[in-house]
Amino acid sequence: MPNHDWTQLPEAKDGPNFENLVAVLKGKAPSRPTLYELFLNDELYRLAGHDARTDIPERYHDTARTIASMARLGYDYIPAGVPHFHFDQGSRHYAKTYSLNEGAIIWDRASFDAYNWPDVEETDHESLNAVGELLPDGMKAMVLSPGGVLENVIGMVGYESLCMMCMDDEQLVSDIFENVGSRIAAYYKKVVTYDCVGGIVGNDDWGYKSQTMLSPADMRRFVFPWHKASVAAAHDAGKVAILHSCGYRQEVLDDICDDIQYDGVHSYEDTIQPVESAYDQYGDRIGIIGGIDVDFMVRRSPEEIYERAQAMLTKTGGRGYALGSGNSIAPYIPNENYFALVSAALDMR
Repeated sequence: MPNHDWTQLPEAKDGPNFENLVAVLKGKAPSRPTLYELFLNDELYRLAGHDARTDIPERYHDTARTIASMARLGYDYIPAGVPHFHFDQGSRHYAKTYSLNEGAIIWDRASFDAYNWPDVEETDHESLNAVGELLPDGMKAMVLSPGGVLENVIGMVGYESLCMMCMDDEQLVSDIFENVGSRIAAYYKKVVTYDCVGGIVGNDDWGYKSQTMLSPADMRRFVFPWHKASVAAAHDAGKVAILHSCGYRQEVLDDICDDIQYDGVHSYEDTIQPVESAYDQYGDRIGIIGGIDVDFMVRRSPEEIYERAQAMLTKTGGRGYALGSGNSIAPYIPNENYFALVSAALDMR
């Protein structure tokens, strides 16, 4: 192992090249080890993006900082969204956790009819033009939606209420999912027309540790058709699509790979299935993205993280695999542990 000072910010010696992430998502070996995170945290964006451009409107300063930081750290893309597109939900009490039953504002046909549905055409898609002007050569944006199809429906209805509604009023459930899913699919269909956008991220948590949040049959009926439409919009535009979904998904792997046809799947927990096992099981069918468990990132030493990350890169040869955490770099992950993860890839370039 090279002699590292884990307190020092690692920096890539090469520039971004989005084609490396594309290669991973097509099951090929990129030209060098490739990194992926859903997002970093504010402290890391400040540390790595300290020299971001400021000669631009203030509303784009955070975007410029994200670009500067992720390019410096060796990423080929930035995560991006579009302002003013969201689904109204009620208030929740946030502490160390929160209840999926709080914040419900649709509970029957009358409240559904009264809901103020967002208009995709009124969303500020033009902000992507500013992103395109700021991105360095070789870098693209991977666009997320403001929560996923299932996440937003749960936020509107409440989890327990949704489960009961699936039994009591299937038509209302179908109508709610259609109104959410069709708008998210339309949102993605619009964003993939921008040259700066390399692909989309279907960010939608689907499961607990041992099962999907709805039955596989209900997931196929209510949730998956809208993901399939979003992925088709990306593919029709020549762009890629990654699923970010926490939780158990064994029973719906065929849907993800063969029906919805995502190019890559992200979010892994060792208590559900370690990323090494996931790569062995279905890495020949879909890109395996990230996977170094967040709990592992928090509790282990930088040396252990570095060794596991390099072992994963060696195991895969980078073919169909991008290195990253199992989810995202939360503020409670020590910086030195994150720096060890990134260094494992940069040292092999």
